[in-house]
This record gives sequence, structure tokens and C-alpha cells, in this order.
Amino acid sequence: MSRIGNKPVELPAGVEVKVDGNVVTVKGPQGELSQEISDKITVTVEGNEIILKRASDDRTDRSQHGLARALVDNMVVGVTKGYEKKLLVQGVGYKVEKKGNTLVMNLGYSHPVEMEDPEGITTETPDATTVLVKGIDKALVGNYAAKIRQWRKPEPYKGKGIRYDGEIVRRKEGKTGAKA
Repeated sequence: MSRIGNKPVELPAGVEVKVDGNVVTVKGPQGELSQEISDKITVTVEGNEIILKRASDDRTDRSQHGLARALVDNMVVGVTKGYEKKLLVQGVGYKVEKKGNTLVMNLGYSHPVEMEDPEGITTETPDATTVLVKGIDKALVGNYAAKIRQWRKPEPYKGKGIRYDGEIVRRKEGKTGAKA
């Protein structure tokens, strides 16, 4: 059984935490995030630690305890360091570029795919085949990276498409060309 909820969240210098009922707000050098957590979880700030306690040992309370702790920890990391996802574009003629606030991708369609950066998210293209998605909210960064990847998922025969950095695509063997 996981005991992640029992572990306190360390507060680095320069991070402020405000608890208003069941809404936790974390403010740091990168920005400010707030999250509503279950009312069965009590959040207290003691010194430079955030401690989360659950009301009972019910199964749902235990799962909410670990979830709330992970969400608060992700907010603290987001406002101090931020999050980043790296996407690699592979394929002949596939390329990406940044035009102002818009990500323009040529992915083999008859038209370029244009995606406007949502609020709180920035994208960068260090070269024509790499996209960096950055932000302070872990869920938003992952969600936007998944939306970009959805335009051309990596296919198993030639490996063309958009993949996460470090993602391993299982390759399949093509047709053998055997005669009947």
C-alpha cells in the first residue's frame, strides 16, 4: 500500500502557501497555482513543510490523501522550477516552426496545422524537428503535449510521427513479398 500521503511536502525558499477551506493556493517565483482538494483532507503549513492529514482510514479517504499530496507537491514544483515536455517530429518533410504565439506544423497533410498556445503554456522550437512545451501546471503541459502528438502519432512501420523524447516506438516488419 502506498504511504505517499503521509510524507510532508517541503517548501523551498520564496514559496508561499495559503489554505482557504479546501482550496490550496501556492505562490512562487514562476507564478501562482490553486487547487481544490477533497474536504476529507486537512492541510496545515508548519514551518517549511505542508502536512496533509485524512479524516479516516476508509479506502476513498486513503486514495484522496495520496492524490492531494501529489497535487500539492506538483504545484510547489511548478511554481519553483516549472514543467517541460519535449516532442520530436520524425518523417520526411515533417517540420515545426513558431510564428508569434502560434505553432505551425507541416505533417504531411495538404495544409499546415496551426495551434495557438493556450494561456499559461509556451512552446519553443529550437530546431525544425523539436517542440518544447513549457508551463507551471503539470496537467496543462502534459495535456497540450498530448494534443500536439495527436496530430501524427508515431506509426510502427517507418517510425514517422510525433513522439515524446525518450519514447520507444515498437517497430514492425513490413510485407515480405513472398510469392504464392
